[in-house]
Amino acid sequence: MHVVVTGAAGFIGSHLCEALVARGHRVTATDGFDGFLYPAEVKRRNAARMSMPVVEAELGDAAAMTALVRDADVVCHLAAIAGVSPSLLDPARYVQTNLVGTTVLLEAIRASACRRLVFASSSSVYGAVHADDLSKVAAFREDDLCLTPASPYAATKRAGELICSTFRDLFGIGVTSLRFFTVYGPRQRPDMAIHKFTAAIAAGRPITMFGDGESRRDYTFIADIVAGVVASIERVEPASWNIYNLGNTQTVSLAEMIATIEDVVGKRAIVERQPDRPGDVPITFADVSRAARDLGYAPTVSLPDGVRAFWQWYQEA
Repeated sequence: MHVVVTGAAGFIGSHLCEALVARGHRVTATDGFDGFLYPAEVKRRNAARMSMPVVEAELGDAAAMTALVRDADVVCHLAAIAGVSPSLLDPARYVQTNLVGTTVLLEAIRASACRRLVFASSSSVYGAVHADDLSKVAAFREDDLCLTPASPYAATKRAGELICSTFRDLFGIGVTSLRFFTVYGPRQRPDMAIHKFTAAIAAGRPITMFGDGESRRDYTFIADIVAGVVASIERVEPASWNIYNLGNTQTVSLAEMIATIEDVVGKRAIVERQPDRPGDVPITFADVSRAARDLGYAPTVSLPDGVRAFWQWYQEA
């Protein structure tokens, strides 16, 4: 198939493009090389290693998006501004890129012959779950209405799902929406916790722990995520509508994650404690039974193994 990938030079996008080419698909890669969260040079280095050129185009550029998707079989839309805490500082920027930009892309798809889209959503759409014992919280299911996102970023992702659903209803564009759960691994964004903590612990610098260390995340290794995205691209059908969680199905506390990095790096962390941050949720936890049934999704990489793979990449990068 001819697959157009937006956000192709990012962490997930660069891995995905490699996997699609390895499976024999033709890939058109595009990225805006935005430097809002971290230096654009990180994405340019990713692009330089890729086996296809990456077309530089802004998501909101209607003419560019129309030209890119004109003869696509499937569009995989990864491009977005990510990050919970930064979205509290500049909500309008997140709405402009994540929601308006997505709508521009959908209009481009509507004007083309393409009728299949895979949309990258986020576990953040589930909002905050509060419980005395987070280890006993039930796994998040896709039939949750997701009416209380806890940050502007989360709200733009849920709104993106809804506008995709509307284009499916009105124009027959088949959509698979994928809710990613805390993706990590080689090339992880430098603003994300595992990358930041590994770099700081290795260098003997302090790390900041927000809260008491008991918040929990469903950390999912990049290879498992990419397997789920590829399966979605190869299965999405015109006029269909599906939502899938892509996670590891296990929750790990912040304190446990730091301890894992300490073990892998071989150094103790210098921890500076700060209060919980607005917008952060206490737990994410994926029920992946629907993805397992429909996509054959089966995550295999444990957090220790994944952190070891990240640490090896970090030392060689």
